[in-house]
Amino acid sequence: MRRLLAILLPGLLLLTACGGQPAAPEPTSQSAGETAKLDSLKLTEKGDKKAPGVEFTKPLDVAEPTVKVVTEGSGERVKANQVAEISVLALNGKDGATLDDSFPRDPEPLELNDKLKTGSEIVYNAFVGAKVGSQLALAIPGKAAAEGAEAQPTQLLIIKVLSAKDAPKVLEKPEGDAVTPPAGLPTVTEKDGIPEISVKGVAAPKKLIAQDLIKGKGPEVKATDTLTVNYVGVALASGKKFDSSFDRKETASFGLDKVIKGWTQGLTGKTVGSRVLLVIPKDLAYGDAGQGDAKGDLVFVVDILGTK
Repeated sequence: MRRLLAILLPGLLLLTACGGQPAAPEPTSQSAGETAKLDSLKLTEKGDKKAPGVEFTKPLDVAEPTVKVVTEGSGERVKANQVAEISVLALNGKDGATLDDSFPRDPEPLELNDKLKTGSEIVYNAFVGAKVGSQLALAIPGKAAAEGAEAQPTQLLIIKVLSAKDAPKVLEKPEGDAVTPPAGLPTVTEKDGIPEISVKGVAAPKKLIAQDLIKGKGPEVKATDTLTVNYVGVALASGKKFDSSFDRKETASFGLDKVIKGWTQGLTGKTVGSRVLLVIPKDLAYGDAGQGDAKGDLVFVVDILGTK
C-alpha cells in the first residue's frame, strides 16, 4: 500500500529544512506560508472513508510550502511526539485533478517527532496542537521543467486528522527472558553489550532458523511493521562480519516487508524486546552473488527494540 506522505515529505523536507520559520516552543496548529492563496478553498464533507469535496481558485501556484487549518475538529489536541493518524487527498493545483486518495484506505501514520520538527517546522507546527477531526491544507511548490523531466505543478494536499496516540516506546536494549538455544547453531557471546557471532563447525542451513536468545515481552511483530533494531551480520562460510549497526553506534529502522525474505519471515511473529538469531539460507538472502561480503548463507543477531 502506498503511503502518500512517505513519498512527498522527503522532498518537502528539502524545501523547508533551511527555511526561516519562527521558532514555536508550544505550537498550536499554526498556519504558515502563502496562506492568502488558500482563502478560496472550501471543503464539503462526504462521510466516513470518503474524501471531502474540494473547491479552490485554479490554478493554485505557491513558491513556498504553505499550510493552513481549514476546519477545526472537536477532539483532543494532538501533542508533540504523538503519532497522528491521517487521511490524505492529493490534487493537482493547476486543474484540481486527483493524484491520490488515501481516505478509503487505512489511515496513514505521521510521527510528530524532533526529526519532523527539524526538517519541516511548518508541517510540525500545523499538526501539533491541531484538534482531532481537523482538516488541513498543505500546498507543495511545483518544479520547473528540467532536461528529461516535465514541469510539475503545485500539489494541494487535503489532510484530515483522524486520531492521535502516543508513539510506541523504543527500548535501548533487549528486555525479556533468556532462552537456551539448541546445539548446532552459531554461538553468540556478548562483549561490552555487543553480540559476537562464532560460526565454527556450523553446517549450512536446510531451512530458515529464527531462534530466540532473549524472549521479549512486548507486542508481536507483524510483517507490515516498521522495526527499530540493532543487529550484526556475518557470512556463514567465512565467519566474516559484513554489517553491524552496533559498530555505527545507531539503531536502524526499516519496513519489515522491504528487506530480505529471511528477515521478513524470521522476525514476523517475534516480540519487541527479543534478541533473535537468524540463520538464513542463501535463497532467502542475497544468493551466491551477494552484496559485497554478504554472500551465501548468512547469520544475524537482531535486537528488536520497537515497532510502529
